Amino acid sequence: MTRHTTSLPPGYFDERYAADPDPWNFETSAYERDKYDATLAALPRPRYAAGLEIGCSIGVLTASLAPRCDTLTALDVAEAALDQARARCRDLPGVRLMRAQVPGEWPEGTFDLILLSEVVYYLDAGDVARLAARVRGSLRPGGDVVLVHWTGETHYPLSGDEAADLFIRESRETLALDRQVRAHSYRLDVLRSRAAPAAPAA
Repeated sequence: MTRHTTSLPPGYFDERYAADPDPWNFETSAYERDKYDATLAALPRPRYAAGLEIGCSIGVLTASLAPRCDTLTALDVAEAALDQARARCRDLPGVRLMRAQVPGEWPEGTFDLILLSEVVYYLDAGDVARLAARVRGSLRPGGDVVLVHWTGETHYPLSGDEAADLFIRESRETLALDRQVRAHSYRLDVLRSRAAPAAPAA
């Protein structure tokens, strides 16, 4: 399997969705279902004011994550995936779906939860560093970052372990590793902001 050496372009994902509306079997895979359950169970807080999901695809996890967030901004690079996500999340008023190619494009605002599920390994090392900077710049004090990645062989620029370890290294001055879960075929890393949340006004 020949590995890509640079960040995967939007056309890579457009081609996948053109060939199959659910190319990674998000709706039907037992692996995905178990991973989503583990992801939601690993969130340190029962509820967040503002969540950001990078790489939402067709919105299966988005729809499950939305009830845990007052507002949830979900990004993907593929318009075909976002069309499905919009249909799936149309009755969830707190969800905002946007087309964006990270790390070059990024939503405005700050967030107390940022989720990167099966996405960091699509980037090369330079873009992972830029992504980490974006996350650091938009995470609220006391906020949480959750990484989830397949750990099997891929043809992406980075393996799941390489991607997660690199992101953690790039973020270590501002994010502390809270917990790591290793399943048979994926790893889940929870990072927490080293900055304390602001005290409520008197």
